[in-house]
Amino acid sequence: MRDSVTNRTGTWIIDGNNVMGAVVRGWWNDPPAAAARLTAAVARWCIEHPDRDVILLFDGRPHDAVARQAGGNLRIEFAPRPKRDAADDRIVELVDELFADHELTVATSDRGLVARLPPGVDVIGGGAFGRSLGRV
Repeated sequence: MRDSVTNRTGTWIIDGNNVMGAVVRGWWNDPPAAAARLTAAVARWCIEHPDRDVILLFDGRPHDAVARQAGGNLRIEFAPRPKRDAADDRIVELVDELFADHELTVATSDRGLVARLPPGVDVIGGGAFGRSLGRV
């Protein structure tokens, strides 16, 4: 694992709900609006880091205010199943699909998810990644 968010290249998979919980104040009052704010911050970060392909993944139903921000090097997904840990399951699937051919970084503070990732996948905490976004 490297020390700095800015030095990591390759593909990034971001646990959207985990990062949202770490850095978006009052997210529980309006989760769709909080997800849209986080997505806007991630989209700005993607513009500043064009050498990274980013997959931002959320639990729950798709929200237009979030989904329409996809583009360029930012891909947005919503967990395909409405169950506990569905986004974690999808992150693990993505890692399995991409890891052989890509340098991967997963942004999450979810210890259970981290334990499911293969050795060699870089992990940055959700709060550390969220702070790198600036104001959310």
